[in-house]
Parts: sequence; structure tokens; C-alpha cells
Amino acid sequence: MQGSSADSLARLTDALGTAIEGGADGAALGEGLFGAADVLRAQPALRRATTDPSMPAEAKRALATGVFGSHLDAAATEIVGTAAGLRWTRSSDLGAALEQLGVVALVKAGDAKGEGDRIEDELFAFGRAVTENHDLRDALSDPGRSDADKQALVRGLLEGRASDGSIRLAERSVSGAHLTVTRAIGEYAKIAAGTRNRLVALVRAARPLGDDEQQRLGEVLSRQYDRPVHINVVVEPALVGGVRVEIGDQVIDGTIASRLDDARRRLVG
Repeated sequence: MQGSSADSLARLTDALGTAIEGGADGAALGEGLFGAADVLRAQPALRRATTDPSMPAEAKRALATGVFGSHLDAAATEIVGTAAGLRWTRSSDLGAALEQLGVVALVKAGDAKGEGDRIEDELFAFGRAVTENHDLRDALSDPGRSDADKQALVRGLLEGRASDGSIRLAERSVSGAHLTVTRAIGEYAKIAAGTRNRLVALVRAARPLGDDEQQRLGEVLSRQYDRPVHINVVVEPALVGGVRVEIGDQVIDGTIASRLDDARRRLVG
């Protein structure tokens, strides 16, 4: 998001944090925000009305409160009403912001129970499972299956194996708000890390890394970036040895395969 939408999202994120610190149920708040985002995506007329820059902020706030007040709890209604009263660069940005805030609320709820790390790990693992399992990916992207059916499939796979927050976010990933499940999970993982003031490092290694190795690597990266770093490991035997670390747009390649390729290029050149 850019311009006024980014500013509005920042204000709402602060308001969300204040609401949860004040005792609001983060999980319920997240569900309410997801529901409001779905309604706005499905009803273009309502979306345009609640983001119309020519309409007074209080009028838009009153409209949103009137539409959602009987369906959402007080905390979610307050956030949605506040959101409608702010300025948005594009009308679609309001629904996208509520979607992101819903993820933040669920992550905060999980973090309050000491499950923040677990949620990040489980989101990554689910995303990898979808990427690597063609049958699962096809089932979750099948336009002939309803969202409810896809969500039931996800819950059946994860229930008893993952935290409540992870299951709900995995279910949410089939909604189409981010086009594909893997894209949605990737976005949720970024939001989760950002909410917890952490960076995410994707580490590609020729073999699984032990807990001690991951801890040492995490400590080195945390010192380098001056922020906690959450590590996700993908095993790729073709790398032969060493590791390749990706943090945002930055890549640290220390794999044997890359050094061999470099040596070959120098010989050819």
C-alpha cells in the first residue's frame, strides 16, 4: 500500500494493538475483520461508499458501523468504523487492510499464549506441504470446490497437529484474497514476523540443520541485522554443502554448488 492507505493502515494497526492490550479477544477480533473484508470484496457498492473521498468521514464511519454493528463484536465494529473514516488510495485497499489486520489479530492472540514461534513454523510447514504436494495444491485451488469444503480439508489435515491460530490462518488462505494458497501463506508469514518485530530468513541447505546449528545461525544473522531473525530451512541436496540464506531481497550464498558454478564460469571465461 502507498500514500494515504499506508498511513491509514499504520493508524489502524496501532488501534488494533490498543484494543487487544485493553482486553479484546484477538481471535474473535481477527474473525470479525476477516468477515468485514469478505463483505467489502463481495459488495462493490458498499466498498465504494465506505471509501468515497467526497463523503464526510463521520458519515462513512456511521455507514460502516450501521452495516457491521449487528454482526461483529464491539471491538471489531470499532476498528471497521474507524477504518471507514480514514482515507484510502484505492477502494480495494480498505478490504485488504482489514484482511491484514485480521492476520495481525490472530498472531497477537497466539503470541499472548506463547505460540508465536509455533505459528510461524507451522505456517511455513503448511506452505511447503502445499507447494510440494501436487494433489493437495490442486484440491485447494479447484474452482469447483467450495471454500467451506477446502477449509474442511485443511482442518482435517491440521487439527490436532497445529495451533488454533495456524489452523485458522491456513483455512483463511483458501479464501482467494491473495489469489493462491501459497501466496496467502507467504504473506501471512511476513505479517506474522513483522507483527513480532522479526525478520524471516529462508535457509536452503544440502542437509537438515540441527537445533544448535539453527540457533547459531540465527544469532549471527540477528547481530548482523540488529533484529531477531526467524529461520525457515529448506533441504536441497543438489546444493552439495553449505547454506544459502535469503532475507528479503538480500542473498548470502555460501553453498558448494554456487562455488563450483563460479569456478566453472572463471575457467570458461
